[in-house]
Amino acid sequence: MLRAFALLVPTLVLVACSGESPGPLEGTWAVTEPFPVTVTFRHGEVESMGATKKVTYATERDAVLVTYKEGANKGSTFRYALIDADTIRSASGTFHRVER
Repeated sequence: MLRAFALLVPTLVLVACSGESPGPLEGTWAVTEPFPVTVTFRHGEVESMGATKKVTYATERDAVLVTYKEGANKGSTFRYALIDADTIRSASGTFHRVER
């Protein structure tokens, strides 16, 4: 019984923190290295390089996980670590907020 409860609590926390809201990522961000890219995180979607894709968002401590629901990245999850209100870091580089 205790073991089942120990597995249930983290699952409920993750589900409670996931959805279509980008939370602190909402807005437009830009990175220049290794190549220039601008990304806009909106309710239920991400826009980058002229393409808009449906996504879900999940919060995990100091990061937001973005999971693609369609396109070439379908099923892939990308982690964006929150450095401060205007800076995020991912495997693609360090992004700075362009607008909210």
